[in-house]
Amino acid sequence: MNTKIMGKPINEIKERIASVENSLMEIKYGDGLNITFPGEKTSIPERMQSNKVPGVSISVINNHEVEWAKSFGVTDVRSGNIITTETLFEAASTSKALTAAAVLHLVEKKLFDLDGGVNGKLMTWKIPDNQYTEEAKISLRHLLTHTSGINRPDGGFDTEKEKTPTLNQVLNGEPPAVNHPVEVLTYPGKKHDYSNFGYIIIQKLIEDVSGTSFPAIMKKIIFTPLEMNNSTFNYLSRELQKNATVPHDENGEAKEPGLHPTAYAHGGLLTTPSDLGKYVVELMSAYNGKSSRILSSSMVGKMLTPEVNLNPKDWRFWGGLTGQGLGIFVIERDREVFFTHPGVNMPGATCNLIGCAETGQGAVIMTNGINGGLLSLEILFSIAQEYEWSLWEKSA
Repeated sequence: MNTKIMGKPINEIKERIASVENSLMEIKYGDGLNITFPGEKTSIPERMQSNKVPGVSISVINNHEVEWAKSFGVTDVRSGNIITTETLFEAASTSKALTAAAVLHLVEKKLFDLDGGVNGKLMTWKIPDNQYTEEAKISLRHLLTHTSGINRPDGGFDTEKEKTPTLNQVLNGEPPAVNHPVEVLTYPGKKHDYSNFGYIIIQKLIEDVSGTSFPAIMKKIIFTPLEMNNSTFNYLSRELQKNATVPHDENGEAKEPGLHPTAYAHGGLLTTPSDLGKYVVELMSAYNGKSSRILSSSMVGKMLTPEVNLNPKDWRFWGGLTGQGLGIFVIERDREVFFTHPGVNMPGATCNLIGCAETGQGAVIMTNGINGGLLSLEILFSIAQEYEWSLWEKSA
C-alpha cells in the first residue's frame, strides 16, 4: 500500500483514511434509490479479494483540495508489481469529462460555438447527412450531451491485428478499423443515447481546427496548466506502459489493454486519482470564481447545469444520475449537487470521478479489474459516510 497526505495534520488524516479503508459494506439496492447493507463492515483489501480486483487507487478531496491519496494491490497479477499513488490507470469514459473541458476551452477562445453545425468546421470528414439531419444539424452541444442521435456503436471498437487505422477509417468503419460506421439514427436533440462516437467526432473536430494531435492539445490545455504530470493520452509510449496497470477480467486474470491506437477522446486517458483530483478541484474553483486556468466560472456553470433530465433509477448503479450536463453528469440529492463521470473499459478497468463545487468535497477511485465498478461504489459510500456527504438515501 502507498499513501500520500497533502499537508494536513497527519494523525487526523490517518484516522480518516483508516475509517474509510475499514468501513466498507457490501451494497444491495432496495426500492428506489435506497441502499441496504446485508453484511458486516470489511476492508478495501478484503473486498478487492472478494471481487477479484487486483488494484485500486483513491484520492479524496476535502475543503476544495486533494486531502489524501492511497493505493492498494498490484499492477498485474503475473508480475506482482506494487501499485503506488503515481501508477497510471485507465480512466475509461471518465476521459470524456476532460475532453469536454478542452473543447469548451476552445469555445471560449471562439474556435467553435456550441450550437452551430459541426460539419461546417470538420475538414477531412463529415457526419453523413440523412433524413434526421434535415430538421436540425448536429451541434457540439448535441455531441457533448449525447443527444446527437449518433450510434454508440454496438460492438465497440477494434482494429485488425498489428494495424493502426486513421481516425477517418474509424469514423467510416473501414479496415483496418473493425467497427460500425457513424450513422445518425434519430433526430438531433430529441433523445439522450450515450454515444462514444460523439466524442470521437469531438476529437476529430479539435484536431482539424487546431492542426494539433489530440494528445498534444490535451497536454497543452489541461495537463500542463493543472500540473497533471502523470496524465497522458499517448498510451503507446513504452516508458509509460512500465508505470501503468494492466486490465483484469471478471476472474481476476490479466489481459492485454484494449485501448484504441487512434480514437482517444472517449476513453483513452491514462492517469492517476491524484491527477484527476486536481481536475476536480479546478472545476470547483472555477465554478466558485476562484480560478480560470481552463474555463471561466460562467462556462463551468454551463458545464455542470443539466441539459437533459435523467431518471436516477435507470442510472442508480452509478449513484443515481439525475442529469446530463456538457460532458459531465449531475447527481442532485438533498442539499448537495454533485458532478460526476464514471467509466468502464473492456477488458478490465473502471474509474469514477465525483465532486461537489459548493462543499468542496469529492473523490476519484480507479481500479484495474472489470469487477471494480461495484467495489468503487462501496469505497465511495465509505468516503461519503466518513465525510458526511448527503449523497444517497440509505436504510439499515
